[in-house]
Amino acid sequence: MKKEIKIDGMHCDHCVARVDSALSALDGVNKVKVNLKKGIAKIECDGVDNAAIEKAISDIGFTVTEIG
Repeated sequence: MKKEIKIDGMHCDHCVARVDSALSALDGVNKVKVNLKKGIAKIECDGVDNAAIEKAISDIGFTVTEIG
């Protein structure tokens, strides 16, 4: 399953690395690609629920505005 996550608050490459690390640490996430300019992360995953994604992102200080 592929998901696109819109994230508010990313400003630099360090932010991208933190988001990548947080999402990669979730059980079931197989691939992560974060785009700073677009403010999105795309993941390939198996059965990861949106609440877990939102919590992982909010725990590192960013806000999920949409998951599609």
